[in-house]
Amino acid sequence: MVGVSGLRVSEIGLGTNTWGGATGAAEATTMLARFVDAGGSLVDCSPAYAGGRAERILGQVLSGGVDRSELVISSASGVSPHSPIGSRVDCSRRRLMMQLDATLAELGTDHLDLWSVGYWDEKTPPAEVAETLDWAVRTGRTRYVGLRGYAAWQLAVTSAAAPSTRPVVATQNEYSLLVREVEEELLPAARHLGVGVLAAAPLAQGVLTGRYRSGLPTGARTEAHTYLGTKAHTVVEALSTAADGLGLSPASVALAWTRDRAGVSSAVVGASTADQLAELLSVSHVTLPRAIGKALDDVSR
Repeated sequence: MVGVSGLRVSEIGLGTNTWGGATGAAEATTMLARFVDAGGSLVDCSPAYAGGRAERILGQVLSGGVDRSELVISSASGVSPHSPIGSRVDCSRRRLMMQLDATLAELGTDHLDLWSVGYWDEKTPPAEVAETLDWAVRTGRTRYVGLRGYAAWQLAVTSAAAPSTRPVVATQNEYSLLVREVEEELLPAARHLGVGVLAAAPLAQGVLTGRYRSGLPTGARTEAHTYLGTKAHTVVEALSTAADGLGLSPASVALAWTRDRAGVSSAVVGASTADQLAELLSVSHVTLPRAIGKALDDVSR
């Protein structure tokens, strides 16, 4: 369940941020089929992923006969990746409406299950954002609404402006063993407001898989650089030790840790291949021992 709403999602969500980049249409089709077969439902997308190619590929995959009713499709608006730097974030009513309709057309569906405003826009009043979210529900373009990347106070003021009958039900924020800032204010705020948390990047752009224990190889994605350092080394070594003892991969243990955090409705994870995804989906059968979870909790603070 997402917060106190009636929206039901799988505990592991499928991120499509690699689609249109490292992942082509054929591989994406296989990935979605395996995801659904494993009981997955939440599919995360955004027009910002791969410059819009991710949504295009998802639309192609959906048109291939996937049962739309089995999926909880989540997307966001508020950024124009092709606009000049400095003007990419625009959460005005005009831009949000345009982007939502464009997303629906790209995906070939008449509604989203969860539509979020993806960025805090200091130039747009929270009331205008909340009114636009409400409009999307009232017109049937989405079933539920949420926010992405908002700080606790931003979540609070936007939620306060939303009607109680069609509230903000979800917030999607980065959360992993290496990124725990949400625990300070966002998680308590979300709990108080009845908002569910969708944990993004639970593997810290691949760092928590252990693949960079010996350093970054040539061609490694630049996002990983921001996570590497003394703390990351300590956490990854502890994670690898725990994984060895449990007979699991470091990625599975890291994902299970985030999945089990209080307030987390789903951990949204990306993968480049169907085989990588299959390994991550196996975490649904993993029960992380309390002592291991506590040890990882302590070492990652």
